[in-house]
Amino acid sequence: MAILVGCSGWSYDDWVGRFYPLALAKKKGEWLAYYAKYFRTVEINSTFYRPPGELQVSSWIKKGNDLPDFEYSLKMPQLVTHKSMVQGEGDRAIHWAKAFEKTCVQPLGEAGLMGCVLLQLSPYFQNTGATQQILAAVLDALSFRDYDYAVEFRHRSWQEKGTDDIDPNAMQILKDRNVANVLVDGPSLHAHHASSADHSYIRFHGRNYDIWYRKEKEDDFRLNRYDYLYSKEQLDPWVPRIKEAELKARAVRVYFNNHARSKSVRNAFQLMDLLMLPHEQREIKLQNQFTLGSF
Repeated sequence: MAILVGCSGWSYDDWVGRFYPLALAKKKGEWLAYYAKYFRTVEINSTFYRPPGELQVSSWIKKGNDLPDFEYSLKMPQLVTHKSMVQGEGDRAIHWAKAFEKTCVQPLGEAGLMGCVLLQLSPYFQNTGATQQILAAVLDALSFRDYDYAVEFRHRSWQEKGTDDIDPNAMQILKDRNVANVLVDGPSLHAHHASSADHSYIRFHGRNYDIWYRKEKEDDFRLNRYDYLYSKEQLDPWVPRIKEAELKARAVRVYFNNHARSKSVRNAFQLMDLLMLPHEQREIKLQNQFTLGSF
């Protein structure tokens, strides 16, 4: 499988005219097939907000079956990571996690379309003995031997002081279950190096530090905190890291979450070029909407 590069989501209206042709503006059902001409993987974020129903999962399977060598990575619902786990309700977190695996992960896996399941932990889920036990219990309830799982830590207490590494106890929890520690580029945790599994997961959130944890400013032309375009100089240091991860992992999955105005697509193409990964060429027309105050 080697290195797979994709975006966090594909169904964005502001991609029309930039990535999606104008002719597809009212044909959202065809967007995934168009996206898959350029990328072999996608990260689905909608599962975080609401667990998908049977019809939705069936739709993904039907569309995916027509796409050669394509896979979905899924985000664990917030019912697990941002509610039950934060509230210390381990049994409830396990219930929802197992339900998600049964209704969504397993069907996609049986269809040969399952990539990795991402548990993006809440920034309010701090590193304590009790939370480590909850994390371990949730992972133990999942079929980590059958499917790839990855954990993204967001509260800085999970990072070992003075280093770019995750707390050794937390890393051991992941290593014992072959769960990947998500490597992140963005305003949150900066864990770049350590590997805890035989697969690797990398996410690019953008670097809008000023609006990441605060509301957007009224005179700001950025759509949201993900409205960020990486420069070549910012992506360059990741090339050796990704190639190093490739040497140790059977699969390296990289997702760009800076989706506003199809900037994730532009950066994904750029990174594939830097890594010398073959792909279909496509010019991405970026045109920001500026306010008068920005001139």
